[in-house]
This record gives sequence, structure tokens and C-alpha cells, in this order.
Amino acid sequence: MDKLVVTSMRQGAGKTSVIIGLAKALNKKTGYMKPFGERLIYRKKKLWDYDAALISNILGMEESGENLSIGFHPSKLMSMLDEEMTKQKLSELLSITGDKKDVVFIEAGKDITYGSSVYLDALSLTEYLDAGLLVVASGNEDTILDDIIFLKKRIHTEKTKLLGVIINKVTNINEFNDIYLPKIKQLDVNMLGVIPYYKELPCFSVNYLADRLFAKVIAGENNLNGIVENVFIGSASVSAVSKDPLFQAKNKIVLTSGDRSDMIVAALDSHSTAIILTNNILPQSNIIARAEKMCIPLLLVSSDSFQTAKQIDDLEVLPTKDDKEKISLIEKMISDHVDIKKLQLAK
Repeated sequence: MDKLVVTSMRQGAGKTSVIIGLAKALNKKTGYMKPFGERLIYRKKKLWDYDAALISNILGMEESGENLSIGFHPSKLMSMLDEEMTKQKLSELLSITGDKKDVVFIEAGKDITYGSSVYLDALSLTEYLDAGLLVVASGNEDTILDDIIFLKKRIHTEKTKLLGVIINKVTNINEFNDIYLPKIKQLDVNMLGVIPYYKELPCFSVNYLADRLFAKVIAGENNLNGIVENVFIGSASVSAVSKDPLFQAKNKIVLTSGDRSDMIVAALDSHSTAIILTNNILPQSNIIARAEKMCIPLLLVSSDSFQTAKQIDDLEVLPTKDDKEKISLIEKMISDHVDIKKLQLAK
């Protein structure tokens, strides 16, 4: 059984998408685990890691999302587990997720150092599980070059088997291949591929936002697959926002307090993809009924509009299990731009 710890030097590099694409492209019996859960969702009175739940569904795994992580909160893990106990927990988790599998992806935290305080950083995972390390690099061109030079100098130790590097989300692929890729190849790092930036991937679905914001869906529950390209904060007067071109844009969501009936009605009339009601305030029942009739989702959250907008801005875009087109695009992205044979997996 091959074991691959997938990490990145920086947050938002696209590890989960790369894992989805690799798992599909490899066409092997695949297992997955994410020891340190960080992207939390709350379902059926249980905390799950979004990545774990997503990949479990996409790959048709028997294990459910809540059983693919050791824990979620650093303070709780520090008080419950020491290093040896953590090793034991990892071994037990691997025996479950790796049973009768050809390859197991072990997704590390948001960057290569995340989880160090609880023995669950990427390098510790490779050591404890005797796994190889796969690094996803992303960012601007100079940052990517710095990260890979650092990897070559500092990470390639006896306890860490660096299996390869995938460079992701490159905006100018031709320039990168001409100027930066030759320098990277001189470092003698196993370069598996350079993936261009796909403009179709960074769009949220309403369902994804509902999960990540812990939102309660109070209308339009059957229409959560809409795509979100623009976020509009409806804090001004309706007369003012109606003159803003963004308010008339397609595929937008509007953030406004639940007591702003005028703004909610205006957002419905402009055919918003969804409306996020902030401050945990429910609108009048006739407005909820109107949204339901128009099939426009209303999502209720406890935070205010600006806090909610900040949460959305900080989210890394991932598909939902029902985003068939996006998942197919991720699979094609890997097959077109990553040389899987260079990963040197067992036959």
C-alpha cells in the first residue's frame, strides 16, 4: 500500500482538489484520511472536516467524514494525546482507511507547519506513518521558486521521502514554463506537473457557503447548487444600491440583516443567487414565502454582514459532492498537466 502525505507550503494551494484529481486519475482502490481536521462543518450534531466529508462522498468510501480525523481543536488534542498516543491513533486510523486499499492519501493541515504543536504537521505524519511527501506549491512565481528551493535545502532528510512537487494555479503558464520552470528543474526535484489557473474553479456554490458558514437554510433548500461569482453587502439604502452595477450582476449573493425587509425584497427582485441573512434575525413570513416561491435560498447566520463577508473572503473554494462538472474539470486538470507515472507508486 502506498501512503502519500499531501501538504503545501502555504494556505490555499489546492491540496484537496489535487487529491480528488489524483484519486480519480490513478484508478486504484483509494483511501483517505485527514488526521487534523480544520475546515469544520456541523451535521447531525457532529463536527466533521469538510475535506474529509467531501472526499469520502466523491470516492464512495465506506468511512464517513467524522471518522477520518483524530481531532479538530489544538487545545483538546494537547490535553488528550502525547506523542506516543498520537502515533497510536494515527496507526489505528490508517489501518481502517487503508484496509484493502492500493493507495492512501493523508491530507495535512493548511500549510506544512500546521499541527506541529500536536504532532500532526506534515513532516511528523510522514515519519510516523512511513509515508512519502507530496507537496502542492502555489502563489506568485517568485514565491513558488522560494518554496521549492526551501524544500530542496531543508526538507529532503532521511526521515522525509519527498516524492514530488505539483505547482498549482499558475496564472501565466507560458511565462512560468519559459522563465521559472528551467530554474526549478535545475534543483533536481521530482517535478510532477504545472497546473494553470482555471477560472471556472474559484466559484462557490450556495451549498458550499451554507456548509462553511454553519448557515440555516430557511427558504430555497432545493436550489442550493447555484454558482456565486459576486458578493454584495447590502448595508446602504435600496435607492443607493440599485444604482450599483454589481447589484444587478448575475450569480451574486447579497448579505444583509434579516430586519432589512426593503433590501431583501430588492435582492429577490434582482434575482440574486442567494441571500444571506445576518445577525440571526428572521425576516417576515411573507418574505420567506416569496423567496421559497422564487426558489431563491435564504441562509441565516449569526454574525453581522461584515464579519460574514470576511469569512467568505477567507474561504478556499472547493466543490460539493454534487458539483459534477467541477469534479470532472478537476480530474481533467490532473490528467492533462500532471505526469502520474513520475509519482513512482507501486504497480
